Amino acid sequence: GLQLAAGTVPVGKPEDVGLSSERLKRIGEAVQRHIEAGNVSGAVTLVARKGRIAHFEARGMIDLDSKKPMPKDGVFRLASMSKPITGVALMMLVEEGKIRLNDPVSRFIPEFKGLDKVAVAKPGVKPATDGGEAAFDLVPASRPITIADLLKHGSGLVSGGPGASVAARIAPRTPTDTLAAYIPNLAAGPLDFQPGTLWRYSGQAGFDVLSRIIEVVSGQTFDAFLKQRLFDPLAMKDTAFFPAAG
Repeated sequence: GLQLAAGTVPVGKPEDVGLSSERLKRIGEAVQRHIEAGNVSGAVTLVARKGRIAHFEARGMIDLDSKKPMPKDGVFRLASMSKPITGVALMMLVEEGKIRLNDPVSRFIPEFKGLDKVAVAKPGVKPATDGGEAAFDLVPASRPITIADLLKHGSGLVSGGPGASVAARIAPRTPTDTLAAYIPNLAAGPLDFQPGTLWRYSGQAGFDVLSRIIEVVSGQTFDAFLKQRLFDPLAMKDTAFFPAAG
């Protein structure tokens, strides 16, 4: 089994937890293709269901120079880990009945009631490097963005489209900006696409908005909420990669 802080997760046969041994083999095959293509040097994959591990495999190498095989307990560098932690914090408030996934963002941040336009690129027109409106047309948003849209990267808020360039121009962020000061400014720009119609990564803005909603609902700054409700109870080391709180 895999040793975790909470104890040991038992290993079970895939079929015992409703999975297929044959289909799980495709995971290793896919990883091996990426190793052979040079995309990664190695990987560890794990699938657990119903409290039991059904697939746990290490492939490739953890160090190319020494050709050291990949161990199952290999340590990896990860990025964007503020997103799952923010998601857990938000879902705690959902479980408490304080937030619903289909709630519009404007319920918690009134400025988002005015976020009702979508930027649509004009055919054959190059995007303006300064976020100028000449590069796109504005059309009405089909509906407000919701909590679920932000969690699923389906909101269109600063998602790499024409609206994102406008947000960078009219809502610049400084290192000293708090969430309370910065987030309402994002509502002044248009969305990059109609809410719920696409998946497009919102690298920072989407989860920063969720962080501000946690502040509004809990009455605490984001960092204080995480420390009290997550980090301290789980004996996690407090870190400094979260959005400015307040």
